[in-house]
Amino acid sequence: MHVAIIGNGISGVTAARWVRKLSDHKVTIISSETDHFFSRTALMYVYMGHMRFEDIKPYEDWFWEKNRIDLVTDRVESIEYTDKSLKMKSGNDISYDKLILAVGSTPNKFGWPGQDLKGVGGLYHVQDLERMEEYSPNLKKAVVVGGGLIGIEMAEMFVSRGISVTMLVREPSYWSGVLPPEESKMISEHILHHDIDLRLGVNLGEIHDDGSGKACAVTVKETGERIECGFVGLTAGVSPNIGFLRDTGLDIGRGIKVNDHLETNQPDVYAIGDCAELTNPKPGRRGVEAIWYTGRMMGETCAYNICGKQVAYDPGLWFNSAKFVDIEYQVYGSAPAQMPDDMASLYWQHEDGEKSVRINYDKNSKEILGFNLFGVRYRHKVCEKWILEKTHVEDVLKNLGMANFDPEFYKEYEPDIIALYNKQEGTNITLKTRRGLDKVLAFLNR
Repeated sequence: MHVAIIGNGISGVTAARWVRKLSDHKVTIISSETDHFFSRTALMYVYMGHMRFEDIKPYEDWFWEKNRIDLVTDRVESIEYTDKSLKMKSGNDISYDKLILAVGSTPNKFGWPGQDLKGVGGLYHVQDLERMEEYSPNLKKAVVVGGGLIGIEMAEMFVSRGISVTMLVREPSYWSGVLPPEESKMISEHILHHDIDLRLGVNLGEIHDDGSGKACAVTVKETGERIECGFVGLTAGVSPNIGFLRDTGLDIGRGIKVNDHLETNQPDVYAIGDCAELTNPKPGRRGVEAIWYTGRMMGETCAYNICGKQVAYDPGLWFNSAKFVDIEYQVYGSAPAQMPDDMASLYWQHEDGEKSVRINYDKNSKEILGFNLFGVRYRHKVCEKWILEKTHVEDVLKNLGMANFDPEFYKEYEPDIIALYNKQEGTNITLKTRRGLDKVLAFLNR
């Protein structure tokens, strides 16, 4: 049996590796972006000089031949589902028995005048990084349009080379659609403190042409202000990369619709990763989740199903991690931007404005619901166990030291967090367990 995979990101490559682990099927990965799989989230570190491109390839080039995974650098022009063939740009068409669509995301564009000029680009593909490199020599000023994680990454990249950056963000506070107000305000202030001109509550009006087809300035829609720049970064989110698949017989909504086993409506065709849309997502989860770890989990699940071992996709407890300049961010479980009426929240913020801990729990049962962490690291497995076991918030607080994953000599803030809870709830609980790997292992194994 021949398993063809379109896309060599984390979801497609994970599927290929697991098909190989579970079977002797022929496996082919097709990509027009790069010859080899790379860590997309590490592109920024190549630009900043911390890593070389070869350093962000998780596997050596010999890995693919050794594991009998064929790599094809080409573009799929169309898919013939009836005769199970891929029409390739090169003319070297490829037949398949099972097909996995792992075509990822594409940066959003909203019809801005000038959005297709030279010197305008996103930060998703290797070609985006190459475009940034092309325009960076002698670049004095860049404008980044959009917030979120990709926007702050691009801004940090330019700042690392001494390039002035203005960010245009339509929300009144940074990433306020995802972060609660206190965290959003803290991150907004943090960005401003790092020599980034953050403009909130504004939109891009137009990107101006210098007369040669290259961007030279932008206009702010609300004020009419013209900002001169040599590069414009478009980072207003991403969408499933499904343009070339529309009107091909696939059931498509926001993404390629799949069932619990990641099957599309076409026989022997699966979709995974950023491009897939679950028709029946788990409670509290979205149909499309463009997250690294969900792509990896989908890849493994898809491989099991293709190899005859029926497994329903289950992403488990929600979590994510990122970095805002030099503040690390982690979220486990439920930490919505707007708290529902039945949710209580304990929010502690350090006076330095660079650390905060939010612990959410049910108002009535006091069961723990989620954690939102900035500048303080908590262990994933410990937080997950507390949430899944519906642990009482006061039991969590008494043992909060077990979750602490900061280095040994970092200051601990658990007593301050408990003191805040006692004041907020009128209780008198004390810290019972401080951090210690032996305690953590005993807790996880019980």
